Amino acid sequence: MFDFESLALIAWPAGLRAPDAVFWAALLLVAGALAGEVIARTSRLPRLVGYTAAGCVVAWAGLGPDMPLAGTARLVVDVALALLLFEIGSRVRLRWLRFNLALFWTSLAEASLSAVAVFAVLYWLEVPTMTALCCAALAIPSSAAVAGRVAMELGAEGQVTDRMILLTALNTLFAVLALTLLEAWWHAGEAPDVPAALIHLAQSFFGSLVLAALLAAVVAVVARRLDLRNESSVLLVLGLVVLAITAARASGLSTLLVPLLAGLLLRNTTDRPWVWPRHFGTAGGVVVLMLFVIVGASWSPAVLAAGGLAALALLVARGLAKGLAVVALARPAGATLRQGLALGVTLMPLSATTLVMLSDVYASAPALAESVMPIVITAVAVLELLGPVAVQFALRLAGDLPPAAARGAKALQ
Repeated sequence: MFDFESLALIAWPAGLRAPDAVFWAALLLVAGALAGEVIARTSRLPRLVGYTAAGCVVAWAGLGPDMPLAGTARLVVDVALALLLFEIGSRVRLRWLRFNLALFWTSLAEASLSAVAVFAVLYWLEVPTMTALCCAALAIPSSAAVAGRVAMELGAEGQVTDRMILLTALNTLFAVLALTLLEAWWHAGEAPDVPAALIHLAQSFFGSLVLAALLAAVVAVVARRLDLRNESSVLLVLGLVVLAITAARASGLSTLLVPLLAGLLLRNTTDRPWVWPRHFGTAGGVVVLMLFVIVGASWSPAVLAAGGLAALALLVARGLAKGLAVVALARPAGATLRQGLALGVTLMPLSATTLVMLSDVYASAPALAESVMPIVITAVAVLELLGPVAVQFALRLAGDLPPAAARGAKALQ
C-alpha cells in the first residue's frame, strides 16, 4: 500500500481536491523530522528512534509499504543505503585485518554461527528447510545503517566503534554472497548444480566489483580536482553513487555490494582518510531520514501475528550466536571482555539491509519470499526501535561516547 503515489489515492472529503504524492512525501518527512527532534531533546535517544516511531504510526494506520519494496519507496531505500554503505566502506581499513587476523575470524565466526543458529532453531520449529535457509542468510547482516548513523550522531570514537563499523561492513558482504549462492541453489531445483552456483556467485561478485572499482576511481578523480567540502562537489559525488546503483539494478547486480565495495576500494587504495559531510549534505540527509521512516512502516499487525514464535526464536538465536562468537574471540582480537560484550550488543540491529535482500528474494523466488516475509519482517519490526537504543547503550558501556553523549545515555538507565 505505502508508496507516495498510492497514498495520494486515499479517500478525501467530497469537494476537496486530494493531495498529490508530493504532499504525502513532505508530510512523512516533516513527521519524521519532528519525531526525531522530540525524541532527541526529551529522552536523549538517537534521532532515528523518532524517525522509526513516525514510520510505526504509518504502519499502525495500515499504510505501510507492501513487500517487495517497489516504486519510490524502493528508490529511497536504495539511495539512502548506498550513501550509508559507501560512507561506511570508506571508513574501513582492511589493512587492520593483516595485523589483527583474529578480527577477521571474529567476523567470520559471528556471521556463520548466527546463520547456523537461526537455521537450526527454525528447523527445530518445523519451518520448511528452504525457508529456514533463507531466513538464516537474511539474519547474517547487522544494520550498517543503524550502527553508522548512531555512531555519527553521538560522535562515538574508539576501539568498539571501529570494530563495529568493520564487522557490519564484513557481515553485509558475507550475507549478500550467501544469498546469491542460495539463489543459484533454489533455481537449480532438487538437484543443485554446485559448480553452476559458484560460477553465478563469482559473476555476481566480480560484476559488482568492476562497477564498484569504476565508481571509486571516478570519485578519486573528483576528489583530486575538487574540494569535497564544497556543496556542489558533494552533490556530484552523491550523483555518482546514485548512477552506480542505477547501473547495478539495470545489470542485475547487488545495490548493496556496489557502494560498499566502492567505499572499501576508495579507502584501501590510498592512505588518504576520507571524511564526508554527514550523509553527503542536506539532500543525502533527507533520503536517510526517509529510509528509517519507510523501514519503521514496513510491518503490519497481521504480519506480526504471522511471524510470531518463529521470529522471536530467530532473534534469540541470532543475538546469542553473535554475542557468544564476539565475546569468545575478544581477547585474541585484542579487546577486553567488556569491549567484546559491548561489540556483541552493537551487532543486534536488523534493518534496511535485510529488507532490500528480502525484496531481491521476491524478485527471484516469490513463493519462497512469501513464506520468509512474516518471520523476517517481524524480526525487523522488533529490532527497529530496540536496535539504536542497544547500540547507544553498548557504545557508552565501551567508553566510546564523548562526555555529553555518555551522560545522556546514562540518564536513560
